Amino acid sequence: MSGPRVLVTGARGFVGEAVVFRLLRDGSFVPVAAVRGATRLSGLCQVVTLALEDASSLPSLEGIQVVVHAAARVHVMSDVAADTLAEYRRVNVEGTVQLALKAASAGVKRFIFISSIKVNGECTAPGRPFNSTAVPTPMDPYGLSKQEAEEALRNIAEDTGMEVVIIRPPMVYGPGVKANFLSMMRWLNKSVPLPLGAIRNQRSLVAIGNLVDLVVTCIDHPAAAGGTFLVSDGADVSTPQLLRSIAQALGKKAWLLPVPTWLLKVAAACVGKKAMAQRLCESLQVDIGPTRQALGWVPPVSVDDALRQTADYYLDNQNK
Repeated sequence: MSGPRVLVTGARGFVGEAVVFRLLRDGSFVPVAAVRGATRLSGLCQVVTLALEDASSLPSLEGIQVVVHAAARVHVMSDVAADTLAEYRRVNVEGTVQLALKAASAGVKRFIFISSIKVNGECTAPGRPFNSTAVPTPMDPYGLSKQEAEEALRNIAEDTGMEVVIIRPPMVYGPGVKANFLSMMRWLNKSVPLPLGAIRNQRSLVAIGNLVDLVVTCIDHPAAAGGTFLVSDGADVSTPQLLRSIAQALGKKAWLLPVPTWLLKVAAACVGKKAMAQRLCESLQVDIGPTRQALGWVPPVSVDDALRQTADYYLDNQNK
């Protein structure tokens, strides 16, 4: 392979690994996968070790033209750390800053940071989607750490001239997805009745194929330099719509009980699941119009196709 060398951190994770596979398939760039441990990418591309919390583990960046930084301490529903914010900052802020400074010193031209829509906040009012110019209002330690990392990267860009690109995705799904999305598929595949039929909201999601396509676009697009880009599938869905679409892709019927939203929220709060209820019941929409306009970018994968691919992968691998 020949072409610009692109270091992808977090290459064992859902997003980072997908970026590497896309670069390998396209052949226009040479990926270098930065991981914490064993990876199925070994033998497919150069693999280096990286632990963000350990500055001494940072790999050499000589000859790297672009860094796609997807590694992070990710958001978890039940965090047991004694000081949650300090742990997020140690990895997501301090680790990112150390990597970016080393990249700038090595002459890396562009640093693409996979941030989160949680920098903007947790929910939106009807007809008022988040945009990249809104004042950030992170509501939890993860979102705050991502905002602080963004600010630090902008300062590094100003001081060093290295181009920084920030991408804020909402919930990412696709073949091999884990966490809450996987749990939803399991319940739907078992035809378990869910008390979510009365929810009236709108949520922006992003298929892994669409997110990766935007990341690859930002590797060398001239207009990406210095930009902050929101990303989604370009078609928002309500929670009941999403569940019915997933069920259909699984070949099942979604049994959704019309439990009042207020009752769901009260019940969830009583069992310590207030945040989960918020994600199921509230709206969170993003405006990708500026992303489309600045980069001439259009999400290449439709919601229906992405859900079908996700369901097919789940059905093929559920017993493995």
